[in-house]
Amino acid sequence: MSSDQVVTLIVLVAVVGALIWDKVRSDVVALTGAAVLLVGGIVRPSEVQSAFASPAIITLASLFVIAYAMELSGLLDEAIDRVVRLCRRIGAGGLWVLIGISGAASAFLNNTPIVVLAAPVVRDVARSLNRSPRCYLIPLSYTVVLGGCCTLIGTSTNLLVNDMAAVAGQPRFGIFEITPVGLAVSLVGGLYLMLFSSRLISPVGGKDLDSVEEATNAAEHFYEPGLAGGLVGSAQPFAKRDTLRPLAAFLSSTVFVVVVALAAFDVADIAACAFAGAILLILMRVITADEAYNGLRADVLMLIAGMVVLGIALEETGLASDATEALIGSMHNMSPLLALVILYGVTLVATEILSNATVAVLFTPVAVSMAEAFGANPRPFLVAVMIAASAAFATPFGYQTNVIVYQMGGYNYLDFVKIGIPLNLITWAAAIVAIQFYFPF
Repeated sequence: MSSDQVVTLIVLVAVVGALIWDKVRSDVVALTGAAVLLVGGIVRPSEVQSAFASPAIITLASLFVIAYAMELSGLLDEAIDRVVRLCRRIGAGGLWVLIGISGAASAFLNNTPIVVLAAPVVRDVARSLNRSPRCYLIPLSYTVVLGGCCTLIGTSTNLLVNDMAAVAGQPRFGIFEITPVGLAVSLVGGLYLMLFSSRLISPVGGKDLDSVEEATNAAEHFYEPGLAGGLVGSAQPFAKRDTLRPLAAFLSSTVFVVVVALAAFDVADIAACAFAGAILLILMRVITADEAYNGLRADVLMLIAGMVVLGIALEETGLASDATEALIGSMHNMSPLLALVILYGVTLVATEILSNATVAVLFTPVAVSMAEAFGANPRPFLVAVMIAASAAFATPFGYQTNVIVYQMGGYNYLDFVKIGIPLNLITWAAAIVAIQFYFPF
């Protein structure tokens, strides 16, 4: 190994170790690794600059501004109120309607405000119907995560995999290209949650009512210092209730729909469309510049930028290609299907331990190289990384949405394990079947 490879490997191990240790925010960990690589001359300043200006960063930043404008307009609060009235009319089934709507919304909007808004509503409606909120809060969080798998913009992981694949010479994904697979996984996972989650969770938690109420109040302002905090940021900007402003709601939602439509019909790249949409909302005074900066979620953007720098170092030093060749060599006699199953499983396990951005950076080059080694289409392998890097459910700390309901429902760690491990296995099988069908080798 060359000296550059040794330094890069040390930085990689240190970053992974710090993420597993989970005592420092993951965006800080990623940026520290990037700084060490820059000072050590492993990456050039121009390469670091390109990481901070990547299409994924531009797209996410712009979408955060648009989503925040929709939130400040009171649109999401009004939508929640209407669903609550429906729930009270049709009973417990209305709770699953609310959970399903939240999952559908997460295909286009950031997960955190959806859960911050919906979780207290689910809790209160469940209590008014003499149902335990514990039977619905974990399914709410998991359904929102599943919904994020349904479009390219549903989660930052998909955008980052898309960017890393483009760097490896692959064509970019369309905004709805992965939707058939995401929908299949979401429907199977959602059906499992609806049928079995209440049987796997005790209606009475390990915390008394007062402590759960205190946790509920704290959850709206909760900031997880490690993986969850660095992954999705603080929930606090989304916790307050906003009065409906009809004109602002109409303009912000119209801009969002137009952005998605222009990207879907390939009129322009999603990064360009989203950026133009965010600027237009500021110019129309739907959202002020200061409010736009508050909605940017800089911690998420910095985490992704730092991990992209690490990915560049792995590519530039040849460490990624050497590791991939060794991995592929061990799969010499395998079929592409078996290799796909293994790639999904390894990515899934890694996501339970590391941040999604880390997994996307590490496994996207592996997916491309694996496909090339088998003479197969790289698309199915890339989609497997996208889905597996998000659909990991066996711990409460991978997403802040889990952290919020973890406190609000008075759950313990094993509640997530009991529901999450079967859900991991079911969605794994559903994803492999759907990927084969929609993205043949």
